Amino acid sequence: MSEPLPVLVQKSIQIAWDFLERSGEITDAADAGRFLLRNIDDMARAGEHRPLMLANNAIDAYRRYKRLLAA
Repeated sequence: MSEPLPVLVQKSIQIAWDFLERSGEITDAADAGRFLLRNIDDMARAGEHRPLMLANNAIDAYRRYKRLLAA
């Protein structure tokens, strides 16, 4: 059985957040939180329901986003 969307999104954000925090990649917590929420929510609503896939894609997207900001 599939988890409700809010639970899936919350779990996926937590996985991505923990990874990014441990790796020292979060410099602005509020910005990172908004980015992960928006990114993961969009993917989940588009049909992706695997928490690790959502988290991994969000991590990759966040890294690209941070590189663009630094350029």
